[in-house]
Amino acid sequence: MNEFLDTNVILYAFDADSGQKQELSVALLSRLIPDRTGVLSVQVLVEFYSIATRKFRMTSQEAEGVLNDFADWRLHRPDYSSVIAVVHLQRRYKLAWYDAMILNSALESGCSILWTEDFNDGQRFGDLVVRNPYKNSQIV
Repeated sequence: MNEFLDTNVILYAFDADSGQKQELSVALLSRLIPDRTGVLSVQVLVEFYSIATRKFRMTSQEAEGVLNDFADWRLHRPDYSSVIAVVHLQRRYKLAWYDAMILNSALESGCSILWTEDFNDGQRFGDLVVRNPYKNSQIV
């Protein structure tokens, strides 16, 4: 069972001001790292680096170190057909562009769970179910 992580889940793990969201994000990452069932996309890595170095004031080297922690995870690399699929998802579900990109990456990666707070918890897209890790502590 592969599980896709949206950028916000990783960011909360490094946000000391996010309280329980930080604890739950760390718990989710701690579960997925040894199981090697986590999936990310290029978009997630780029967004993490950008926000971590800007908002959390991580140095470039610190943010790169976090990126290196995900080196063994599956990585979705969108291509032309992926972009067209995103266009269709955006239109069909009336999604924001980057949310549609995340959804498409999870779908194309064959994930069964998309961990994010940007969709409705329990929402289904075929075999993919959206889970909000901060609602009802569903991480385990």
